[in-house]
Amino acid sequence: MAQTRSPAAPKAGLRPFLPADAPLLAEIFRASILDLTGDDYSEDQQEAWAGAADDEEAFGRKLADALTLVATVDGSPVGFIALKGKETVDLLYVHPAVAGQGVAALLYDALERLAKARGAASLTVDASDNARGFFEKRGFRAQRRNTVVLGDEWLGNTTMKKDLADASEGSRS
Repeated sequence: MAQTRSPAAPKAGLRPFLPADAPLLAEIFRASILDLTGDDYSEDQQEAWAGAADDEEAFGRKLADALTLVATVDGSPVGFIALKGKETVDLLYVHPAVAGQGVAALLYDALERLAKARGAASLTVDASDNARGFFEKRGFRAQRRNTVVLGDEWLGNTTMKKDLADASEGSRS
């Protein structure tokens, strides 16, 4: 019965980041910020934040320098997550059309498994205000509040941490 209620939610797959993905992932980054963060950030803050992907070459290098996974639906990218070093979730963004359909959870769960396999004892993330609940549901706890300056705008986020040594396999929501 649940499948009949969400026919527009085909199963997502995962693959590694490819350099050719950068322009589309930059679009997903911008769309996610502009469409999904309005309850927590002003329009000016959203524009400043989304502007971080305006230099698509630099954005692509940032993704290439991390362990970046891409979620796809029918072969097309719909989201991505990046692990910087072995313990920092650096980026997690999904296209607004698939928000709330489990794509972010699929990406995060795969990244956590990879981080554990690489020997990470914990994961940290600087979670935006709208992403904080997502990470709390996955066992992250707030460590400190931050202020980030982007251009003329100030944005708040929260550094969160999850101890992987204490994480149980059943902690997925």
